[in-house]
Amino acid sequence: MTWELDGFSSSLAGRSPATKRAYVSDVSSFAEWADRSGSGGPGSVDRRMLRRYLANLSTRRYARASIARKAAALRCYFAWMTRSGALASDPACMLGAPAGRSRLPRVLDRAEISDLLEPVTSKDEPDGPQDLAGGLARRDLAVLELLYGCGLRVAELCALDRSDLDFRSLTVRVIGKGNRQRVVPMHRRCADCVQDWLNVGREALETPDSPRDAVFLNRRGRRLGTRDVRRVIDRLSPAPAHPHALRHTFATHLLDGGADLRVVQELLGHASLSTTQVYTHVSKERLQAVHGATHPRA
Repeated sequence: MTWELDGFSSSLAGRSPATKRAYVSDVSSFAEWADRSGSGGPGSVDRRMLRRYLANLSTRRYARASIARKAAALRCYFAWMTRSGALASDPACMLGAPAGRSRLPRVLDRAEISDLLEPVTSKDEPDGPQDLAGGLARRDLAVLELLYGCGLRVAELCALDRSDLDFRSLTVRVIGKGNRQRVVPMHRRCADCVQDWLNVGREALETPDSPRDAVFLNRRGRRLGTRDVRRVIDRLSPAPAHPHALRHTFATHLLDGGADLRVVQELLGHASLSTTQVYTHVSKERLQAVHGATHPRA
């Protein structure tokens, strides 16, 4: 029996590209390890072999979060093999893994947000629509405003098409994880920055091969990628930050301002409220820090 990795990859069509690549890679690594151990393919795998594999990863000092992801990939793979009829029973259905350390997401304070946006807004005005530096400045500002103002995932931002933007209702349509669609409001400054990029700045980056529908382009005129966004943050942020930190900051600032947790869940596109609840811990931590720094008896 072969491992059918191509079929498994096709079964992950509803997952994000990053998850799909990681799961296929994880199962491929297990298949190589199992073959070296004398396995006759997926049909000869049992729960004991799976547990031995995870223990081997732990011995090799893999991070607990990485082991947990590999276990999730194996559960997904063997569940698919069982559903497709290739296996009579699922050896991974009860497979556990060490939980990763609970780590609160990085949140930027309001001063850091201002510092992040200020270098973009303070750039000299471009000489004309064909000015590359001016076009990049307008694009970067629009990217940052959408990430922080709408709480988008980086992959969601990169996948935006012009038809997803509604400047009359000040909303943006987002296709999130699992192909779930949501509509997120834009504030006026965000909408103005995006329109300024589309109407003035985009022309400086366009090429004959540029995708006409893509909202954002990179320097080569192609659709903006997640690595391109990371480079924008690295270049402009006064302190080390990840693009996803802007999404964390969006959620935390909403809760600090009194937003309902369910509303934040809808805006972020979380399928489960428990995923959103991590931000309540972040908010409490921030309140405790302020209390400790300012109260005379703290």
